[in-house]
Amino acid sequence: MDFKKSVVYQIYPKSFCDSNGDGFGDLKGVTAKLDYLKELGVDYIWMTPFFVSPQNDNGYDVEDYYNIDPRYGTMEDFEELCQGAADRGIRIMLDMVFNHTSTRHEWFQKALSGDPRYKDFYIFKKGKGPGVPPTNWESKFGGNSWEYVEKFDEYYLHLFDVTQADLNWDNPEVRAEIQKVVRFWMEKGVKGFRFDVVNLISKGAFEDDFEGDGRRFYTDGPRIHEYLQELNAATFGTDAEIITVGEMSSTSMENCYRYASEDGKELSMVFSFHHLKTDFVGNEKWVIVPNDFQKLKQILFDWQTHMSENHAWNAVFWCNHDQPRVVSRMGDEGKYWKESAKMLGTVIHCLRGTPYIYQGEELGMTNAGFNQIDQYKDVESLNHFRILVEKGVPESAAYEILKIHSRDNSRTPMQWDGGKYAGFSDAEPWISVNPNHVRINAEAQLQDEDSIFHYYQKLIRLRKDYDVIAYGDLEPLDAKHPSVMAYRRTWENQELLMIANFYGKETAWDAGCDLEGYTRLAGSYADTSLVGTEVKLRPYEAAVLYKEN
Repeated sequence: MDFKKSVVYQIYPKSFCDSNGDGFGDLKGVTAKLDYLKELGVDYIWMTPFFVSPQNDNGYDVEDYYNIDPRYGTMEDFEELCQGAADRGIRIMLDMVFNHTSTRHEWFQKALSGDPRYKDFYIFKKGKGPGVPPTNWESKFGGNSWEYVEKFDEYYLHLFDVTQADLNWDNPEVRAEIQKVVRFWMEKGVKGFRFDVVNLISKGAFEDDFEGDGRRFYTDGPRIHEYLQELNAATFGTDAEIITVGEMSSTSMENCYRYASEDGKELSMVFSFHHLKTDFVGNEKWVIVPNDFQKLKQILFDWQTHMSENHAWNAVFWCNHDQPRVVSRMGDEGKYWKESAKMLGTVIHCLRGTPYIYQGEELGMTNAGFNQIDQYKDVESLNHFRILVEKGVPESAAYEILKIHSRDNSRTPMQWDGGKYAGFSDAEPWISVNPNHVRINAEAQLQDEDSIFHYYQKLIRLRKDYDVIAYGDLEPLDAKHPSVMAYRRTWENQELLMIANFYGKETAWDAGCDLEGYTRLAGSYADTSLVGTEVKLRPYEAAVLYKEN
């Protein structure tokens, strides 16, 4: 299967479909919805972790890499899912968390018992003095990234939650154990791997950071390419059918040329997040600022053109389990909900790269709008709410920030129908259902030919039908336009134009050529008025135009 023509659908199993009425999504729930995914037309299902875990970070704190957490089902359930997907031409991609393990993992428990072999599986350091951690690095979830262990009079590193201890990849025994895990799942028939924050596995110097939060000392570290090439050669690189994607936290484009090079020595493609920080202040997301549209275009176009020039491949996306819903973030939840959701989908699916759809994105699911702290479940959101209030931010303002940026916005139950719990479960779900499920749900959209679902179905089909989308070069058009994003794709004799108005008011765009000779393949409005050279775009209007030269 050609990953350049493929589309990946991300499932957050906990929130996708509950088959046994306990309020938690599970593997059998995913199996039950395979026909829906086949109808949508996706090629791979990426599933976030369902391994044994205490769930302090919703499964990204892995206690046992080899076993299914009972709340999600059994190994037999997984094997049934794999087979059911394969029967429908769909492949399974697993999410592997190898930067850290849960502190309940057997390796860490042996380390705490004093076993020197397993203590070297992690990063333990002496403090700089009584009560002073080894460095001033900040955890991604807030607070210092070192935790004191009195027994050793040492600290262990946790770049994320205190229950997520960073592995010591400089230890070859750790790397050998990781390779065993990957091979185990390959033997189960898994044909894709997504590697969580994988560019953090090689740490650099353990020094105080007086310029930032420490990330420059552990991001894209000194041996990262060596470690990825070793993992590739020992595991997934032995099977040409397997695709891989690395989540690259605060990475550099230059490193991604190597991570996702077409030489195939490391990974198939990379996730980068710079384009999803254009409503941040620097790297600080717990603020409310308008999205910087010009910066968004510049970042997307820079990554598109430079990765292409360096023969490297992008994963392209707006949404995942760590991001708020894009229609709430960059579109319009109200009057132009359908048009803006379609427009945003058009922009991503016509880019150079493999598109990723996050569950519910194809329905235009929106942010949750929670306004009580007990509605939030995400450790990052809870920590930062406390930090904001401690800094003197009024609670009402802190709630407004969470409504925009919390990861829980993407984790509310999948909206299958307009029933009490949105068709997700017969019981009260682990996290509240978005009240707008009565209006926004799969059942309604499957019956509506003009729905967002059917539009995403069309976008997926276009990538398979038109080589220019899968393989073409990308040229930005009119990059400084205040409200339009536009680009041209070219491949052999094929040419494609993508034009999108990102705002809720009409705008004009000069095409620079007569559009009479183009065929309209798709658009966020059912009809079109794109003729001549001076184009008038309606609110959130997108159009895909095609011709052969």
